[in-house]
Amino acid sequence: MYETSQYLTFTLGEEVFALDIGTVREVLELTAITRIPRTPEFMRGVINLRGRAVPVLELRRKFGMDPVADTVNTCIIIVEAELEGEAAVIGALVDSVREVIEIPADAVEPAPRMGTAVRQDFIRGMGHRNDGFVIILDGNRIFSVEELAASGVAVGGTLPGEDAMPAAVASGDGAAM
Repeated sequence: MYETSQYLTFTLGEEVFALDIGTVREVLELTAITRIPRTPEFMRGVINLRGRAVPVLELRRKFGMDPVADTVNTCIIIVEAELEGEAAVIGALVDSVREVIEIPADAVEPAPRMGTAVRQDFIRGMGHRNDGFVIILDGNRIFSVEELAASGVAVGGTLPGEDAMPAAVASGDGAAM
C-alpha cells in the first residue's frame, strides 16, 4: 500500500502549484485588501478576517512573475505556516483555486535545480499528475519570518474556530467561493 498526501492545487498563470492540505485553513473570495506603506512589493496588504489583520502575499510577485489584473477567479488561500516555532496565519493571493488532489509519495520527484521561475528552496517536489507535473510548494519556506516582519503585521497563532476547512474545499469540488 502506497502512502499518499492530499494537496490543494491552484494556478498562477499557466502553472499549477500545490500546498499540503494540512496547512490550508480556508479559501476566500477576493476581498478588500488594505495596503501597508513601505512593505515589499509582493506584500499586497492585510485583510480583516473575523476581526483580525491577516497579511496577504501576492504569490505571482513573490515568485518573480508578471502581475496581472485580479479576476472573478482570483482568491486568497489562508494558510498556517510555522515561523520560528510558532503558528502564523497568512493569506496567499492566487489566480485561481482548482481542486484537492491525492499524490502518492512515489510520484513525487525532487525539485529541479533549474528551469522554474520559483526559487528551488520554495519547492518541496514535483508531483506527477496525469500527463504533467504539479509544483508542490513548501509553505514554511515561502512565508519567511524576515519578510513577514517587514510587513509590520502580527502573524502569530491560529484563528479561533479554524480547525477545519470548509466542506466545499475539503470535498475537492473547488467551489469554495
